[in-house]
Amino acid sequence: MIIGGPASQLLAGRVAAILGEVLALCDYKTFPDGESYTQVTAPLDDKVAIIQSTPTDRDLVYLLQLLDVCQECSIDLVIPYFGYARQDKIFKPGEPMTARAVARALNPFLKEGRVHLVNIHAPSILGHFCCPANNLDATPLLAEKVASLGLEDPVVISPDKGAVAMARTAAATLGADSDYLQKTRISGTEVSMAPKEIDVRGRDVVIFDDMIATGGTMATAIEMLRAQGAARVYLAAVHPVLTGSAVLKLYRSGVEGVLATDTLDKGVSTVSVAPIIARALKF
Repeated sequence: MIIGGPASQLLAGRVAAILGEVLALCDYKTFPDGESYTQVTAPLDDKVAIIQSTPTDRDLVYLLQLLDVCQECSIDLVIPYFGYARQDKIFKPGEPMTARAVARALNPFLKEGRVHLVNIHAPSILGHFCCPANNLDATPLLAEKVASLGLEDPVVISPDKGAVAMARTAAATLGADSDYLQKTRISGTEVSMAPKEIDVRGRDVVIFDDMIATGGTMATAIEMLRAQGAARVYLAAVHPVLTGSAVLKLYRSGVEGVLATDTLDKGVSTVSVAPIIARALKF
């Protein structure tokens, strides 16, 4: 049985269709005082897969409620987008490691379960779970979508060294070159970005990253790549967080197109991670 949380209903439906599994009907609502309510209206199977991204605190509460409903079942927990993943370190005294705290809040329900995340921002988070946890890679799916665009002599770029492995995976799928953006400080307030080794003049460029949040850094990178002679610049990301006016920033910077997956259901979510989730579940 597949149980889709309110943030992942479409993705849960796609996974259920691939596996030929029952998709449970659930009721989600908010009380006048702001509290969340969850009901799984279908009888539970002995084994269930809960699919729920946690972009907001409310979505995390819904996930905890679903886990409580299913606590007598064998649980596969799929969190396509794991909120608080960027709070994986303590920088100042008195700060929490919130990613660890979230994992520990989920652990009591997962003693006999498994956890599946998708391109988690910090793989160290997997170690905070009490059960087997794996990190699914959606990069090849994104790269296959990019391959359908008919790009001219493409170059795959990562915005920093942290996403180099992702860029290399995508480049291998595309049969393209890869590089990363090297930042050079010009002054106290000005920084330039350019590929470390590859000349992008006259070539199509695809920036690959795990997520797009505010879009500010990406917009700057797009503007600079175009100024350096790139023919077209595309952006491919697994998690389209896209807060505030992020989409406006990206298109104002001259991006040719934005591609993302359905770990979060947004207008740019044209690639589904359902196939890799279905393979991981293997009912």
